[in-house]
Amino acid sequence: MADATPLPRQVIRLGDLSQRRATELVIESDAAGRAAVAEALDIRGVRKLRFRARLSPEGRDGWRLDGDLGATVVQDCVVTLEPVVTRIDETVMRRYLADVTEPEGTEVEMPEDDTIEPLPSALDLGAVMIEALALALPDYPRAEGAGTGDVSVTEPGAEPLTDEDVKPFSALKGLRERLKGDEDGEE
Repeated sequence: MADATPLPRQVIRLGDLSQRRATELVIESDAAGRAAVAEALDIRGVRKLRFRARLSPEGRDGWRLDGDLGATVVQDCVVTLEPVVTRIDETVMRRYLADVTEPEGTEVEMPEDDTIEPLPSALDLGAVMIEALALALPDYPRAEGAGTGDVSVTEPGAEPLTDEDVKPFSALKGLRERLKGDEDGEE
């Protein structure tokens, strides 16, 4: 059965690579692949997507992936829902080591080095590219000039609280001004 979405894939069997020198690969996604990535990441669009990867042997059994991700994405503004275009240029580094075990249990501690992963027999560079893009996307994209949007909710006839009202020392500022005015008036 064929894959329903044409997500970019480039599966590399690590055992087939040279243990003496680095291997360089490039993935440039076509329009259908970019549309599939946009759908998978739940964003408006991906205009450009390129991943340059270098796989180098590390130690006796490991591999190191150094990559450069370049993408132009279109997301919805969190305030206005207008399209926001963002250029992403990210450096990606992963280390695939043979002596790494996956943590078990419902609660696990995050390792100090989050670039280390268990050594797979084959590596999908397309999946690495999509993961790196997902991590690099802006969490709250804003269109130029889009403010934070002020919301004020109160009972009918009541005075809404302002930011100044909820600051703990805002009342002291008024007191200081009144005391200063009293001092100026005594002379």
